Amino acid sequence: MSSLMPTYRPLPVAFQRGEGAYLYDSQNRRYLDGVSGIAVTNLGHTHPAVTEAVCEQMHTLTHTSNLYRIAPQEMLGTLLTSATGMEQVFFCNSGAEGNEAAIKLARRYGHERGIDIPHIIVLDAAFHGRTMGALAATGNQKIQQAFEPMLTGFVRAPQDDLAAIYAIAERNPNVVAVLLEPIQGEGGVRQLDTDYLMQLRALCDQNGWLLMFDEVQSGNGRCGALYAFQRLGVTPDVLVTAKGLGNGIPIGACMARGAAAKVLGPGDHGTTYGGNFIACSAAIAVINTLANERLWTRADPIREATLAGFDATLKYPDVVTEIRGLGLMIGIELSIPCDGIVATALEAGLLVNVTAGNTVRLLPPLIMSLADARILGSGVAEVVNTVYSNFEASP
Repeated sequence: MSSLMPTYRPLPVAFQRGEGAYLYDSQNRRYLDGVSGIAVTNLGHTHPAVTEAVCEQMHTLTHTSNLYRIAPQEMLGTLLTSATGMEQVFFCNSGAEGNEAAIKLARRYGHERGIDIPHIIVLDAAFHGRTMGALAATGNQKIQQAFEPMLTGFVRAPQDDLAAIYAIAERNPNVVAVLLEPIQGEGGVRQLDTDYLMQLRALCDQNGWLLMFDEVQSGNGRCGALYAFQRLGVTPDVLVTAKGLGNGIPIGACMARGAAAKVLGPGDHGTTYGGNFIACSAAIAVINTLANERLWTRADPIREATLAGFDATLKYPDVVTEIRGLGLMIGIELSIPCDGIVATALEAGLLVNVTAGNTVRLLPPLIMSLADARILGSGVAEVVNTVYSNFEASP
């Protein structure tokens, strides 16, 4: 019996090493990684710049806590604010923690404006994490039920429905912020309409609300810009990121600008490990590599090569309901159950993911070659062909 709490259902494979876009199991079998550790290893596995930065820092100093200044933290903060237009950064250890910081920031912002019970608008099908505040903001009742009662103070609205936001504004004077993912990941890889986001920005300005973007998954080059908001042309007041920021080393960040950057002070929030020497050294290497090589410009070509391979190999095009996403967040919605997709792909040496029930989610790394991207797409199509044939043959 395992000593681990059964909070996961791991697939029957144990990886021993990785290189670039490939992972190798205990039998040295090679797998093409179309998941990137769930949008984490944007630079691929064992990237030399990240490896060198982490190893060098490990030999120097690993931890002191935030009781003292941390030079790599300050350096990373400067890199991120310069690259995004944000003004202040709070470093933590994960995306969920980053969203928790954003929720606290929004509530404090409301209190400073005389609102005793601040409310935050969140969207249907959103996913912001599994800690209690982030879970309450998440739009998935199935994963909330076992942990009720949920934290209050969240008002839910449908995606891309500005009329619903206006209706909330009219009847709820306690709203202080809107928290959303510009491209919903767990919700089925759904990009929010750009015009909707622009009008939401204007509405937030009009009402004195904070616009808060959860770019835990869409950030760090994945969607064709350093952060997706830069490509979409809509700037939030609060920006949360994690995942690809450390390329596998745990780190998250909650960034803010304008009035939002002036809300939190000493003692308002904290974390022992947040912004530590190792994590910040890794993230500095990530941000510098992304910027110096402009790796986000590879997102669209890799996407196109992946989908070209998929289209060329798919035998049953009618099984595809929709292909969604932006850059290297690719969602292929199918009209059949996806129960066998992940296991069949694993047998074929491909790592893929399924989300929102029937959407195949691909999150390949930015360093994947176009040839490998075509192999990934073609391989996924072969898996869909197989699963569809089995589905049609079943009684």
